[in-house]
Amino acid sequence: GMMTGSGGSQRLPRLIGKGRALELLLTGRRVDAEEALRIGLVNRVVPRGELMAAAEEIAREIASKSPIAVEKTLDAVNRGLDAGLEEGLRIEGENYSALYATEDLREGCAAYFEKRKPRFRGR
Repeated sequence: GMMTGSGGSQRLPRLIGKGRALELLLTGRRVDAEEALRIGLVNRVVPRGELMAAAEEIAREIASKSPIAVEKTLDAVNRGLDAGLEEGLRIEGENYSALYATEDLREGCAAYFEKRKPRFRGR
């Protein structure tokens, strides 16, 4: 007599596709970690004791990137998902073009060609 709330009927299909989402939403079937990984519900599966270390590793990797590029990528994905494909592509193009005026882009290219780690400053 109940259905999912808190946006589950809207978020799950966007994450794993309509067919898989409907199967889970209509049956209430639970999935284990391996199936969640296989259907794209989670990005990776790690042993319980290694969860924080794995999350911190991803956070450090993201933090090593240009903060401006991270911000523009997050913006493009988040705003683009709420828009149609055409509008999403426009948002991506706008953000992509904006990065050409940044010091971080020049630093990233220089570091690549000089075979060294970039030193991003968020400018």
